[in-house]
Amino acid sequence: MKVLVVNAGSSSLKYQLFDTATNEVLAKGNCERIGIGGSRIIHKTAGKDEFIKETELADHSAATKLVVDTLLDKTVGCIASVDEIEAIGHRVVHGGPYFSKSMLATDEVMATLEKCTAYAPLHTPASVMGIKGCISVMPDKPQVLVFDTAFHQTMEKEVYMYGISYDMYEEYGIRRYGAHGTSHRYVAAEMIKLLGGKAEGTKIVTCHIGNGSSITAVKDGKCVDTSMGFTPLDGIMMGTRCGAIDPAIVPFIMEKKGMTAAEVESYLNKKCGFDGISGVGSDSRDVARAMDEGNERAKLAFDMLCYQIKKFIGAYSASMGGVDAIVFTAGIGEHVPYIRENALSGLEYLGVKLDKERNTFGHSSTPVKLSADDSMVAVYMIPTNEELVIAQDTEAIVSAL
Repeated sequence: MKVLVVNAGSSSLKYQLFDTATNEVLAKGNCERIGIGGSRIIHKTAGKDEFIKETELADHSAATKLVVDTLLDKTVGCIASVDEIEAIGHRVVHGGPYFSKSMLATDEVMATLEKCTAYAPLHTPASVMGIKGCISVMPDKPQVLVFDTAFHQTMEKEVYMYGISYDMYEEYGIRRYGAHGTSHRYVAAEMIKLLGGKAEGTKIVTCHIGNGSSITAVKDGKCVDTSMGFTPLDGIMMGTRCGAIDPAIVPFIMEKKGMTAAEVESYLNKKCGFDGISGVGSDSRDVARAMDEGNERAKLAFDMLCYQIKKFIGAYSASMGGVDAIVFTAGIGEHVPYIRENALSGLEYLGVKLDKERNTFGHSSTPVKLSADDSMVAVYMIPTNEELVIAQDTEAIVSAL
């Protein structure tokens, strides 16, 4: 089945066309600056040169039409007819308390999705625009929604509840939802294969470390805890996000700086993390270069992240009663040896033994074993592939119609 996977932002539309029979990516690209002027599409079909076209895109419907036209183009495309696209799968960041699995986009489901705006106000409206844009251009194609929060819906109530009055949960759904669930689900499944293929009895900690980061405890193939909470601001420090802090810091900053609630929320999301600590930016590559040049604040930022990763691995090992494997994935997790080595340093008591030579591998698009052969805990770098999960879920739902 050929499945078009779409990840819509407020002014962007990223896409990949999969052949699920082979898991091959036939083409991929991104429509940029939708609705704000200076729009363009950057497209790459497998085996062909990159194609860039600048053209104004008023909305996501226009962007979707351009994507389809580009896929059909005899020179830069890869399909002869739009009929070859059998379904569209959409990445949706937050399913709120309403969605615990991937769903076909019916009118009822779309109406419920609108309610999720309160839980992800920066992401849900963009997702809705992307879905509606695809429906308008390809109204006869089934559309499937795949939620980043769905994988975390197996957490027990004592895990996802906060210690605030119960009425806040009842009235507003304030609880831990997590994020990056599609990524955690993918790498955990790949790790289970490496452990023998049977989920039952496995205890895995998956570390999705990038500009946005989260850590998840996966027992018997299911999420039992995760570091992100009500919003993606919680958990470990990230590129521009502070991660978990004492809640009293918020009103303290508001009073001292004269900030409004919206201003302090923006500050904690956009001015903290690597950017705020290092002073050199949010990109881990810039922080790494500064650290190598002797910048102490850059080193502090990296060391803070390493400590926090280590702390979560230890906590999740305790909650699961042990750990069989630790997985690193996403931009930093896949590419920064310093973070992996220092996050695992001191975990020898758990049976973790890193092979430092293996840890300094170059770029790899396949899993890399990082642990020593006599390590009691398997440590791997596994490149994430959220789009493949979306394509597979879409195929499964559409095939059952």
